[in-house]
Amino acid sequence: MRFSIVHAADLHLDSPLTGLERYDGAPVAELRAATRRALENLVQLCLHEDAKLLLLAGDLYDGDWRDYSTGLFFAAQMARLRETGTRVVWIRGNHDAQSKITRHLTLGEHCVELGSKRPESCRIDPLQVAVHGQGFATPAVTEDLTERYPAPDSGVLNIGLLHTALGGRNGHANYAPCDVRALSARGYDYWALGHVHQREVVDTAAGVPTVVFPGNLQARHVREGGAKGASVIEVSDGAIVKVEHRALDVVRFAQLRVDVGPASSTYDVVELARGALHQALEQADGRLLCARVLLVGRSKAHAELLRDPERARNEVKSRASELDVGNVWVESVRIATELPVDLSELSLRDDAAGQLVRSLRALQDEPMAHAELLAELARIGGSLPPEVGLSALGIDLEDPESTRELIADVARSILPRIVGEP
Repeated sequence: MRFSIVHAADLHLDSPLTGLERYDGAPVAELRAATRRALENLVQLCLHEDAKLLLLAGDLYDGDWRDYSTGLFFAAQMARLRETGTRVVWIRGNHDAQSKITRHLTLGEHCVELGSKRPESCRIDPLQVAVHGQGFATPAVTEDLTERYPAPDSGVLNIGLLHTALGGRNGHANYAPCDVRALSARGYDYWALGHVHQREVVDTAAGVPTVVFPGNLQARHVREGGAKGASVIEVSDGAIVKVEHRALDVVRFAQLRVDVGPASSTYDVVELARGALHQALEQADGRLLCARVLLVGRSKAHAELLRDPERARNEVKSRASELDVGNVWVESVRIATELPVDLSELSLRDDAAGQLVRSLRALQDEPMAHAELLAELARIGGSLPPEVGLSALGIDLEDPESTRELIADVARSILPRIVGEP
């Protein structure tokens, strides 16, 4: 017997995506509808693959819904799967752990939620598959849930369904921590994980992925770049023979780091940024592209960019819109270029430029000087009204990266005026 299983997680259906209004020209309607369109694509994938089972590894929603429309939309999509006999097994993650409305939503007998008090199993005899899992009873689960997962059923394909950070992943709280070796030792054929938004094949056996994060179904901001979607698991004669990723997102996010070292002018910079956006748009394969552009590198255009940064930002956005009208949105253009000079050599000079470089390096490298800077910034910030204070400027004194970037900005802004244009 040969059939397909689809594994998805982190749908975050109707995620609010707050703060979009502050971005000029943001495609607000398209972004807010993206999670619904991605769910439609997931269901269509199941239908196209004639999948017999859909696994959802948590975070279907973002907490309680504002109204029933979110749940009704999800129920309507699941009803499409009932018509083709596709079974659905799902668990709650940290975001939908306390969703009260979910408990009163009827999805049909083909949909099974595994409980959150203890591990439960769902045996699907026609497929000879057993799914074992436990959802989150609270938004923050800090114990290893897998310790109580049952032994594998004999003579069937065993799948573990789990929402976890698997010991920690960048940008994700370490919920339901566990060890991949312990997962493998449990004896299941496949672990369908959720919570981590970046796709990752954690472990393989006999050349086939056995522990997989499929990533979220649809990215929600620019830090979640790349293709998003679900995994298609092919089963033949009771064994997994192939696991493939399928892109299902409708909006593609990208952070584009553009090296403008070869540029001599703002015009050159804009052309380099346009090339990077064009490449990202081609990789988006017809989807709406939302991009953040970071201009970096030692460039002769550095001083010109700093004299009129808004001109550079607006020209990059203007050229982006020419690539594919309505299908490219540049969220922001950030300038982090440097003078085309060697700062180490500059620091040896016995003039104002050399003294400035040495002072800035001391602020970054010497703990006492750095602490004095933070204290002075805190004093100044405390005397300012909130609307023009440090937080309004994006400066977080508790974040080392924020203060390092502040010092780097000083160097980028002042040095060109002291050294002069090369």
